[in-house]
Amino acid sequence: MAFTKLSLIEPILKALSTEGYTIPTPIQQQAIPLVLQRKDLLGCAQTGTGKTAAFAIPILQILYEQKPLAAGIKVLILTPTRELAIQIDESFAAYGRFTGIRHTVIFGGVSQQNQTNALRRGVDVLVATPGRLLDLMSQGYIHLDKLQIFVLDEADRMLDMGFIHDVKKVIAKLPAKRQTLFFSATMPPEIQKLAAVLLTHPAKVEVTPPSSTVDKIEQSLYHVGKMEKPELLLHLLGNKEIKTALVFTRTKHGADKVVKILQRHNIRAAAIHGNKSQNARQGALSDFKNGTLRVLVATDIAARGIDIDELTHVINFELPNIPETYVHRIGRTGRAGNIGTAISFCSTEERAELKDIQKLISKTIPVVHEHPFTANAHIAAPAPATRQQQSFKPRRNFNTAAGQGGNSQRRSYGAQRSR
Repeated sequence: MAFTKLSLIEPILKALSTEGYTIPTPIQQQAIPLVLQRKDLLGCAQTGTGKTAAFAIPILQILYEQKPLAAGIKVLILTPTRELAIQIDESFAAYGRFTGIRHTVIFGGVSQQNQTNALRRGVDVLVATPGRLLDLMSQGYIHLDKLQIFVLDEADRMLDMGFIHDVKKVIAKLPAKRQTLFFSATMPPEIQKLAAVLLTHPAKVEVTPPSSTVDKIEQSLYHVGKMEKPELLLHLLGNKEIKTALVFTRTKHGADKVVKILQRHNIRAAAIHGNKSQNARQGALSDFKNGTLRVLVATDIAARGIDIDELTHVINFELPNIPETYVHRIGRTGRAGNIGTAISFCSTEERAELKDIQKLISKTIPVVHEHPFTANAHIAAPAPATRQQQSFKPRRNFNTAAGQGGNSQRRSYGAQRSR
């Protein structure tokens, strides 16, 4: 089915053609007609399925067909992070370029002056993060009495990041008569309760079951000793064909440690996680997109919402303890028709996580047997501290300065991981 079959208006079809889009994704095929019918919608979909266009396109059409528009905010999209808010606003700009619909984005961590100036000029669509939205509402810059459509995006992530109370404060300010679109990758009990309160006789759209998202991505698995993971990562990045890599760790501290190791070996890298300021996170993401950074090291919470068409590789430095998270991680690559590659490191301590992942995706991840760090891959338990330090012998021909820095860094990484 083509976009031309979805009863879309010419200005939107023209914008889609300009962007090079002709065929809607499954969620777009299902959701666009339902939203145009002004139904409430419960969408179970993760980032990368095309869900932003699934609500942006019909919202733009609904507003366009009401022109001339009265003053006031007609649409509010609430999303958990600055990065995702910016991406959604960019989508409205792209799909609505020929509609004349006014939109803006607000988020915390930066001066509010440019944002309040845009609000004063008047907007039809507001994309916002919860904290800044409540702040500007309390200052009298934002009024939602004219609101027609409310979109809650990444609801489960709102819960993960501790924003659910702010979300409920926003909901309390919304007009009772409205259309609500609710999106969440997962549906834990508290999110189910929230959906039940927000939605009235909703249509439900559920797409991309976890097992199918991984089929187009080339996956491989490296069994490696826990303390040799940094060496294996450096070894792999010696391959210049890995132009960009998003590396996942379980913890913020672990992400910072990996970045230090890479920087010691002159690999341009930065970390993105919850302890970083929003400016630092956005700067790292921008540098990664434009090629200034080769490697972005991220935790799972920070990485959701990252949408980079040209990302070639995802590397699981540590396997996640929730198998669905593996699917979310590797789904960051292989976008926009490109080939994606996902590489996972597995230590003995992570065998249970590997088993759960392979059960979920109904697939055995191919193992790479030939690599320099297989010797300690099957050790049942970590060696004593003195032995760990001895195991960090350089196995590659670094220059003298880099080699010394690498050994020092690997020792400190091993000590940190053993605590």
